[in-house]
Amino acid sequence: MSIPSDMLWASLPLPALIIDGADRICNVNPAGETFLNASRKSLDGHPVWDKVFVDAPLEEAFSRVRTNQSALFVNAVDVGTGSRKPVSCDVQIAPLSERPDHVLVLFENRELAGRLDRAMSSKTAAKSAIGMAEMLAHEIKNPLAGITGAAQLISMNASGEDRELTDLIVAETRRILKLLEQVEEFGNVRPPDRRAVNIHDVLDRARRSAAVGFAAHMEIEDDYDPSLPATWADPDQLQQVFLNLLKNAAEAGKAGGTICIRTFYELSLKVRRRDGSGGAVPLQIEIIDDGPGIPPDIAADIFEPFVSGRENGTGLGLALVSKIIADHEGWVALDSVPGRTVFRISLPVAPRDEAPE
Repeated sequence: MSIPSDMLWASLPLPALIIDGADRICNVNPAGETFLNASRKSLDGHPVWDKVFVDAPLEEAFSRVRTNQSALFVNAVDVGTGSRKPVSCDVQIAPLSERPDHVLVLFENRELAGRLDRAMSSKTAAKSAIGMAEMLAHEIKNPLAGITGAAQLISMNASGEDRELTDLIVAETRRILKLLEQVEEFGNVRPPDRRAVNIHDVLDRARRSAAVGFAAHMEIEDDYDPSLPATWADPDQLQQVFLNLLKNAAEAGKAGGTICIRTFYELSLKVRRRDGSGGAVPLQIEIIDDGPGIPPDIAADIFEPFVSGRENGTGLGLALVSKIIADHEGWVALDSVPGRTVFRISLPVAPRDEAPE
């Protein structure tokens, strides 16, 4: 069965433009409309350099492609529009066989590709650590319970400085037991019970819990897109994800700081499912704080188990976030500079025949 060319054009995951012989835009795919933040109607017929700003002399590249009738690749150039800041892209330019003076231009966001690679590697690392975490927690808890009991018995007949030492032993073993319980929680996450979920309902519950607890010292704002469709997820596990990210933002911020929760739709994002097929993850949730940012030396590994930017952190909270989102066939990414840290969650849309409960 042949697939119509217009269907293939609309399904291209990369932003794409068709440029005529006078360097005017004569077609743009849906991913290109999203990337340029402009409709096809507003772009059609306009000179490409009035709508797309590229930090490279692409006019010469267009000329070479038309003359040689062969594709050309331009790597790592900044591409922007009048309404969005430039992003680093790889640009592919190819001739159209039926119209030699026309060229096809594809933009691949290098920053997004790097984030996806990091997200996929962190998912694998998080899952591989689960068995080790469970085994260690189980093996360490039993002797610790014995140490705690022995210290408590000794303290009954101790006095003064000796009792202070036994109290210290009890306090430290209890602290370690609490840490091991967190490790077990990391290792015992059940498979998600997925259903159609209104993402804003889950975010509001997490926000209310944070506002009266660990984030009471900060201002929490929201910037929701009310038109977002339902996602296909386990609401309890999603709430755990959002609470972990809000707690991370609250611990990074100072009194009077701000946390912003933002939602929006971005059609061009796709991830690879377990069966090898591609799956769209257009529902975007960003949790943004104005703290000092993630230390650069650990930013690339922040979703790995046991990596933490805090002195007493366990390094399991963000690894758990990564695992849960991986189980939901989504992805999580980080963008952090001093004064602005963004954790971004991307999730799929619920099947059309499913409605939120």
